Amino acid sequence: MVRLFNVHFSRRTLQLFLVESLLLVSALLLPVFFHFGKNPTNPLVMDYRAWKIAAVAGICLLFLYFNNLYSPSWVKERRKAHSRFLQALGAAAIVLGLLYCFFPGMELYRGFSITGVSLVAVVLISNRAMFVAREEAMQEKKLVVILGDGSLARSVARAIEERADLGFQVAGYVGGMWKSAVDSEAPRRLGSAEELVSIVEQVKPAHVIVAMTERRSNLPVNDLLVLKTSGVAVRDGVEFYEHLSGKLPVELIRPSSLIFAHGFQASPIAVICRRILSFLLAAIGLLVSLPLFALIVLAIRLDSPGPIIFRQRRVGYRGEHFTLYKFRTMEVDADRGGYARPAEHNDPRVTRVGRVLRRLRLDEIPQMYNILMGEMHFVGPRPFVPEQEMECAAQIPLYKLRWSVRPGATGWAQVQRGYCASLRDNTDKLAYDLFYIKNRSISLDLLILFKTIKIVLAAQGGR
Repeated sequence: MVRLFNVHFSRRTLQLFLVESLLLVSALLLPVFFHFGKNPTNPLVMDYRAWKIAAVAGICLLFLYFNNLYSPSWVKERRKAHSRFLQALGAAAIVLGLLYCFFPGMELYRGFSITGVSLVAVVLISNRAMFVAREEAMQEKKLVVILGDGSLARSVARAIEERADLGFQVAGYVGGMWKSAVDSEAPRRLGSAEELVSIVEQVKPAHVIVAMTERRSNLPVNDLLVLKTSGVAVRDGVEFYEHLSGKLPVELIRPSSLIFAHGFQASPIAVICRRILSFLLAAIGLLVSLPLFALIVLAIRLDSPGPIIFRQRRVGYRGEHFTLYKFRTMEVDADRGGYARPAEHNDPRVTRVGRVLRRLRLDEIPQMYNILMGEMHFVGPRPFVPEQEMECAAQIPLYKLRWSVRPGATGWAQVQRGYCASLRDNTDKLAYDLFYIKNRSISLDLLILFKTIKIVLAAQGGR
């Protein structure tokens, strides 16, 4: 695993991205050299065509990323890689064709968006096929032995299975009978905790993950020290789960363990920088979206009676209430009885225009005002209505920690999962929010903003 932007990525996925980036640029350069010849004073240099190739490469890579060719799921879905490459590069070719229509000076030569991108498709699809074949032939997996048999052990085993791109494989677990309602979820039992050293000597794992739910008087400290000094990586289960999943196991960690945990701190300079970044992005967002305001206002007015702007009390920093502003997307008095129900799929309360606004996230534009006023940041935990916040705070451990930072228009939980409609959903969402609070930084904010752009452009997750 490689730590970037305070998040752990697969090393081989990053290597694949770098290799395919170089191949992509090479495939774009080749037809240009054939077209203009080998003259050192050719237009490739004289007319800044190198910059134009970089722009084309960036557009192609963006569409490859948007089509999940570098996401954690690419290993499980690698059989679909060929069709995804064609879809992504086809969309890139269409966008390039439109750009060349409006900005002819960007075009390297006539027909480049077809010939260049076609060659890119052949090169990248061939490379990905060879990469997959090599991975399957070598089967390089880092074996993992899990010490534990409870909830944390199950969570770690599930996270390893879900993050196949990281190259870990559970060799088995050490402990008592696997405490799971579904026996098929259980890895192979290797033995009891008393046999840990001999089991590790036999299996030869790269990592031993200590995932015992109850460690008092049960943790084989001496055996773990022997393994650690002999070169075996001994990892804490909670930390390993955090690195794999990008969230904290809310129901499995004690508040006392967070006191000494790394993170949860932000320097005054970082706080000021995040505030400046949020203010600038909100100001730019409002200026850019001003031409849309009149169209949205007119569409809402013609579609259904009621106010244009929807106002609702939300819980923000330190539990203080503030008024959130959005374009109205539901019928007036949609929350009858005074309780705000989360939006559902095909919610009948949503108006025709509201459905489009929600799908494109245009209803969120007025929140820029909340950000300018300092009530929110651009990135942070999503604020809820007071009734929902109080209900969650009463039933979910550590929930009030969400109030230790300013809420955001987008956040780590929003880009990692969809809407929350149940207590279980909100518990899972808190797990992502706590990961963000623990690891928050400008670089992580930028990563979240980039992921948000992908979600908005793909019109994903809107209700």
